Parts: sequence; C-alpha cells; structure tokens
Amino acid sequence: MHLYRPLYWGYRVQSSVEQTGGAVPEAPRKVLPGCVSPYRGRLVALWEHYHTPRTVADALACLARYDGQARLIAGGTDLLIDMQHVEKGDHPLAALVDVTTVSEMTKISVRDGLLYVGAAVTHTSIVKSPLVEEYATCLVESCGVVGGLQVRNVATLGGNVAHALPAGDGTTSLVALGADAEVAWHNGIREWLPVTQIFRGPGISALDSRQDVLVGFRFRCCQEGEASAFKRIMRPQGVALPILGCAVWVQLDESRRVLKDIRICISPVDRVPVLAADVEDSLRGQEITDGLIRHVASAARDQLNPRASKYRASAEYRSHMIETLLNQVLPLAIKRARSGVARAEGVGLG
Repeated sequence: MHLYRPLYWGYRVQSSVEQTGGAVPEAPRKVLPGCVSPYRGRLVALWEHYHTPRTVADALACLARYDGQARLIAGGTDLLIDMQHVEKGDHPLAALVDVTTVSEMTKISVRDGLLYVGAAVTHTSIVKSPLVEEYATCLVESCGVVGGLQVRNVATLGGNVAHALPAGDGTTSLVALGADAEVAWHNGIREWLPVTQIFRGPGISALDSRQDVLVGFRFRCCQEGEASAFKRIMRPQGVALPILGCAVWVQLDESRRVLKDIRICISPVDRVPVLAADVEDSLRGQEITDGLIRHVASAARDQLNPRASKYRASAEYRSHMIETLLNQVLPLAIKRARSGVARAEGVGLG
C-alpha cells in the first residue's frame, strides 16, 4: 500500500531530482492533480494522504484506520468537484483511498453464465468490452452516453451507482438486467444483494463511502431469445443532462412471437430506480404486435408519475417522453432477441 502527501498548486514544487541534489531517487514522487482548491485567493488542501490498496480487505482496513475521516475514490468525477466546495475553517480530508488499484474491482468476466463487472471498471472499458455488448447491450448503450469522452475514460460504473442518483444511466440498465451488487461492509460482512437495495433516496446510498466498499456487479448473460436495449432523452447544458432514460430486457418464447418475460426501468420516475412492474405485467405472456406496443406505451405514460426537475424537465414533459422512449426501446430489444444480433447504438452521442 502506497501513501502520498498532497502537492499544492500555485507554489513551485521541486522535482524529485532537485530534492535529491541531482541524483535519481529510488521511487519517483507521484503528482496528484486536484489536491488543492482556491478559496478567496488562497490555496486550501483538499486531502492529506492518498492510499492505493491492492485488495478489498486493505481498502476496508485503510478506511477504518481513519475512523470516518477518509473517503473512497475511483474516477473522482463527482467526488473531487464536491470536495472543492470548501468553506473557511474547513479541514482537509484526512485521506483518499483509491480502489482503482484493487484488481478484482477493475475486471469484466463471465463465470457460470453470469457477467461480472467490477465497481471500478470505467465507462469506456464497458463500452469497449465485446462481452458486455454481447450479453448486456443496454449497459454499453447507457455507459456510452455518460458525460463526455474524458469523463467516461475515468468515471466508473460503481461511482454511478454509489452516487445514488435515480437518473444514473448505468444504474438504469443494471436494474433492467436484474443485477446484484457485491458490498463489503465495514463490519466484515461481504454479501450480494439486489442493486436496488443500494438506494435510499435521491443521492442517499445504503453504503457509507467512509467505511464500506462497493466491490462489483453481476447479472445473467442474455441467452438465445433474450436481449436488452437502452435509450435516453437528454438536455445539452454544458454537459448532457439526462431528462429520462429507459432500459428494457426481454425474453421471448421459442416461437419468438410471445413476450415470455420482461423488465423495464425508466428513470427518474421515483425517488429511487425501480422497475415499471405494472407495465411489465401488461406485456408479460402477450403476443407481440405493433398495436400492443403502442397501447402499452401510451398506458405507461398515464400510469407512471415521473418527478419534475427545474434543471432537466417538467413532470408533464417527462410523462410524454415515457411513451416516446418505450416505442423506441421495446421494439429494438425485441428485434435483437429475434435476430440474435446485438450491436450497441448511440454510443458517444451524449
């Protein structure tokens, strides 16, 4: 486990060579951007120590050592911005614990018919993964529209879930895929639980990032006659703000004419990500026709009650977009399940 102290922007910091009188040091010093934040013309340190554990157990031990004064970090695209909102008298965080060095949290693999995705896997890695595209196409499509390319290169799927926002694109697809999340709790228990149990409210997670570790996710690989799809409507405003996202997983019968099973997640509709259970029930076991899809999409518009947001869209507008999205996503998922060909669409379009 390595430890680094912060370097301060605005001051000339001697290079490692300069500090050793011209001799090459044994270990080069790691420069960490974002260690300080300007506050009324002065520089304020954001953290004191930086750790890179190699295992989940090491990460938990490191968090415990700081007794609630350390935070987990992976991509840091949300955390570092939040940390820069410092006030006079605020003390820097005692430590950051970087889990991108934990091997099992950065892998994508298939075992026993299940696809495993580590919580520290970046959105770009998911987009580029042939395994995820084949077995969980909707996850590629949702991760492929998160932020811009620079954000996707460092932001992680675990961060998307841990931030606990109901509009999270990756979260929406995970719910539709019926995913479980693996959590290593600070009390020593490590368990799998439905990903929906991570959420307590908008921005409120069951996990404490000062004590617990979100390790990864798993879900069934799509088999023959199964497929998924995701699309969203967004509002360009500096960055692409999602207005509404829709992920669908379908399972067809052997004739490929009947919806044997289905999961639909449309977010944000509630305070936490949820399945559209009533809409699913109206489709399950039905013969697939264009008229059925149009009817159910129209009914969903009236059944679901999305939240209003002054930054994104009104509840009324979102209700109309529910019908629009279902009319796009449901036929796409059915087409993929029938053909057996799943190629992600819209990746990188924000």
